[in-house]
Amino acid sequence: MKKLTLLAVLMISLFSLNAYAQEATEEITDEELMKFAAMEDSVTAFYEMKNEEIFEMIKNHEVIEPARYNEIKAAWGDDAKLSAINITAEEKEAYQGILDSMESVKQEVTDLKVSLIKDESVLGVPTYNKVNKAYKENPEIKEKVDSLTAELKEKRSAEKEPEA
Repeated sequence: MKKLTLLAVLMISLFSLNAYAQEATEEITDEELMKFAAMEDSVTAFYEMKNEEIFEMIKNHEVIEPARYNEIKAAWGDDAKLSAINITAEEKEAYQGILDSMESVKQEVTDLKVSLIKDESVLGVPTYNKVNKAYKENPEIKEKVDSLTAELKEKRSAEKEPEA
């Protein structure tokens, strides 16, 4: 009876291990890698565009000039430091507005990424999960995705440059 139980446990373990091994080595196609890289590049491009808008807002702000923005940023969250730099109520309100804009951009980027992942015609959740897991665990997959993403970024940058 003990041998039968041991044999049953070994068989179950063997089947479980085999199923795990198949799942761990699930094939990722070049198309899936490209879709993943394209999604990441789209999110990065959107982030860069929004980040440039924030930079321009800070650079051209009516209340806070860039140097003052940096001074407030360094003191933000510490009432003693804010008092030491003589921050005005108007500057506090303006700086909080900038922070709110930055938070809004973060949310927009997150929303875009989630929508692209969920869109089956762009990527799809199962593909995202499969490639993302491999990206984190397999250096070869990470290298391929990073290379594809770099190529897409380079192509996007070349398209932005005006013709000479």
